Amino acid sequence: MTVEQPMHVDTLVVGAGQAGVAMSEHLSKLGVPHLVLERSRVAEAWRTGRWDSLVANGPAWHDRFPGMEFAMPADAFAAKDQVADYFEAYARQFNAPIRTGVEVRKVVRNAGRPGFTVETSEGVIQAHRVVAATGPFQRPVIPPIAGQNPRLTQIHSAEYRNPQQLPEGAVLVVGAGSSGVQIADELQRSGRRVYLSVGAHDRPPRSYRNRDFCWWLGVLGEWDAEIAKPGREHVTIAVSGARGGQTIDFRALAHQGITLVGLTQAFAGEQVSFRADLLDNLARGDENYLALLDAADAYVERNGLDLPLEPEARRRLPDPDCVKQPILELDLQQAGINSIIWATGYAVDFSWLQVDTFSEQGKPQHQRGVSREPGVYFLGLPWLSRRGSSFIWGVWHDAKHIADHIATQRKYQAYSEARQPAATSDAPALNLSPVGAL
Repeated sequence: MTVEQPMHVDTLVVGAGQAGVAMSEHLSKLGVPHLVLERSRVAEAWRTGRWDSLVANGPAWHDRFPGMEFAMPADAFAAKDQVADYFEAYARQFNAPIRTGVEVRKVVRNAGRPGFTVETSEGVIQAHRVVAATGPFQRPVIPPIAGQNPRLTQIHSAEYRNPQQLPEGAVLVVGAGSSGVQIADELQRSGRRVYLSVGAHDRPPRSYRNRDFCWWLGVLGEWDAEIAKPGREHVTIAVSGARGGQTIDFRALAHQGITLVGLTQAFAGEQVSFRADLLDNLARGDENYLALLDAADAYVERNGLDLPLEPEARRRLPDPDCVKQPILELDLQQAGINSIIWATGYAVDFSWLQVDTFSEQGKPQHQRGVSREPGVYFLGLPWLSRRGSSFIWGVWHDAKHIADHIATQRKYQAYSEARQPAATSDAPALNLSPVGAL
């Protein structure tokens, strides 16, 4: 792709994960010339950015694009490599113009002329529009409370692959969302002693009355909710498709052998302290769980559905000892803890996108993905337009809205250019034939 003169493209899409592939499909349908650049391989984060046993959190019938089904039972949960293969195959269906192995390093708005100058690892591109489709999981975050103890192996969940990579001994897993819970469970099942630090969380049933929770959130309108409930914007969701999909029950995990503790508060040498909030965090998770059951029951009655009752779903296990007498301080060495896994989420990194569309805190400013900076778009971010925006099916629908916006702007641009004197350009035309992994 390296050239002496800048290449020209109408719309540049940065990233070829689920967001980039969805964006390319909709642009292709509308006849918008575009190029997708991916620094690694298509859907690389699914292949190498997660642990070995990861599966999708939603069933195959739900966590997909409308144009292609997974080659597996509808209620199964796709493994991470199957998901990556799915996106590669999907992109091949419409001959997506994806170039792999090309990193976008800098995007700046042109002065005195339309579009943006894009610096990449393979040369310079001139683009009328730029879509940031890099998703929300760009920079793993380990909070500043993490202790600097050379004796301990400390990694983010993004670096975790399997129990064998950790030194012998017990493990403290900080964070009880989907990643933290699944990793803690896997470690405990491998024979490790595990401590799991539990903060505020939502805890939906994996399934209820013979329907997966993804279905319930759909028919109850939760996926399409456009505004997060106050105070719940950043609350993690504890849900899993591991081992065929089971409801995450923290009390059950404790009875299984995992020691639950409250939110991790501070480190001082070998000492770690936890907040006295474990019982409250579990109670709020229970409230969220029961509220969904209540809403589901009301929906069944309101619509006269013949779905089987499930009284066992409301049965609560007794509080284990670690909940009745929570640990507030722990000596890591005495507890045999040699590893800490920080399942504490990610931050976005748009340092390469040097345009005027970010708040003072670095948060993208946009309306349904259409940014404050004309010609710049965001796709794949949580709550971009609705609760489901960062999920596979949700990003597909958001991409359609953005593609429609781009197509409309192109019509205005064409009208303007039709009334301008003809101009010539020595810049090379861009060959959009797909290369790389596709």
